[in-house]
This record gives sequence, C-alpha cells and structure tokens, in this order.
Amino acid sequence: MRTYLGHLAVERGLAANTLSSYRRDLRRYVEVLVGRGRTAIDRVTEDDVREFLVGLRQGDDDHPPLAAGSAARAVVAVRGLHRFALREGLAGDDPAREVRPPTPPRRLPKAISLADVERLLDAASGPGEGDAGDSTAAARALRDRALLELLYGSGARISEAVGLDVDDVDLGDGFARVSGKGGKTRIVPIGEYARRAVEAYLVRARPELAGTGRGGPALFLNARGGRLSRQGAWMVLRAAADRARLTDVSPHTLRHSFATHLLDGGADVRVVQELLGHASVTTTQVYTLVTVQLLREVYATSHPRARG
Repeated sequence: MRTYLGHLAVERGLAANTLSSYRRDLRRYVEVLVGRGRTAIDRVTEDDVREFLVGLRQGDDDHPPLAAGSAARAVVAVRGLHRFALREGLAGDDPAREVRPPTPPRRLPKAISLADVERLLDAASGPGEGDAGDSTAAARALRDRALLELLYGSGARISEAVGLDVDDVDLGDGFARVSGKGGKTRIVPIGEYARRAVEAYLVRARPELAGTGRGGPALFLNARGGRLSRQGAWMVLRAAADRARLTDVSPHTLRHSFATHLLDGGADVRVVQELLGHASVTTTQVYTLVTVQLLREVYATSHPRARG
C-alpha cells in the first residue's frame, strides 16, 4: 500500500487531500482483508472486493454507512491498488477489475443569487474579530473582502486562491495565474470589483498583517503574517455568511455562483470550462442544468397559464 501511495504522490502528482482520502480508504480495505485471512495481495479474490463494497454501504460497529459517492471513491482507490499490483508483478490477476463503483446521485451545484452574493461580499467588510477599531481587525476586513471578491470574480477554488502569491496577480490587466488540480496552471480574469478590492488590501492591509511574519510571497496572509490556510479562508466565508444571514454556504458556493451567473448571462459553456479549469466540458455542463432549472422556476411563477 505504501508503494502505491508513493506512486500516486510522485508519478501521478495527486493532491495531499486526495492522497489522505486514498490512504484512509485503503487502510480500511487492508483491515477488512486481514480479517478475511488475506495477508498477501495476490490472495485477494473478487468476492473479497465485493464484500468490502457491501460493508462500505452497510457500515459496521466502527463505521457508519457510506453514501454512494464516498463508497465509489473507496472502490476507485481499491481498483487502482490492484491495477498497480498487477502491473508491478505483485499479483497474477486483478480481482477488482469487474467490481464497479456505485453511481452517486447527480447533485446540482449550489449557487446563490446575485443579490445574495452582494450581501455576502458586503458582509465580508464587516468588523473582524476583537475590537472593530483595531488596525489588525480593519486589515482582516480588507483581506476578507478581497478574498471573497477574488473567489467570485475569478471562479477560483478556495485552495487555488490561498495558494496565490503576490506576483501571480496582475492588477494592471486584471488577471490572476492560478495553479489548479494536478498542478495545472491557468490564467483567469478577476474583474474590476475584485481588482479594486485586492489593490486596497495590498496597499492598506497586507503590510499590517505581514509585520515580521512568515508570509513571504503569499498574497493572502493570516493574522500572524503566515499564508492564509484553506481552513482559514473557509472560516472567512463562514463568518461573512453568518453576518449576511445566509445558510447552506460552502467553500464552493462562490465558484458555483460564478459559473451559473456566467451561463445565465449568455457565456459559452466551453469558455466557462476554461475559466473553471475543468479537464472535460462534461463537468461544466452540469451548470447548464442549473440554468434550465432557473428557467423553469421563472416560467412557473411568471406565465399566466403555467399552472392550472
């Protein structure tokens, strides 16, 4: 298992969060195999793999039942492990070859209205923690507004935004260079509102936060001067949502809203694909379902003969 995870990290370049999920899933798989008397990977059978999947869905004393999406991720990790073992000569066949991951239900991305986006962004400029008159609190408020404006203005993932360095943002031309999944880099426009918010943060707030901290080239800094973490950015979003009295807001809410609002405004789906950094347009097309749903809702509430 360790060799396979090393392969994923070095040769496949999987993100740390993905590797952590694979490690957790495979550790559980190995525990199940040992319990069934399989102490070598070349002794595993297709029935072992299928029973593991059943156990994921049903749960046990130590694990709650997994939803289809989480179980599918675990099965994908197991299938990859056995393919690797076969390729490396560690096993003579692939017992997971015919075991298909469960198909998770298709969930539409959660987007919020433009009015709610504006409420959220305005709330990000509210008082920070501690004394609202404190210069550090004021600096955090400018940072928070810049962060959320950038997320909505660019469609970047939170992990991409906190990974930005100062030199990655061109305020003159209004572009940012973000590093996405698999280390792929793309250039995205950030919009005038985001450009102004980031400029205000860089001039009036970042020096205050940097102090003698360890932020180095990082664009967004925490209160100690280090790079703002993904968890820290999520807390910024959560605090702004609470102040705006918005519920069901997730780290991807502004990204989903960015895509949905672009398509509602007439943007081509392939342009949105490039902006989001999706490898396949099929991934982006799920947002077109959101806009169709919106059309149905507007029709149902507006057309005089939409309802009996």
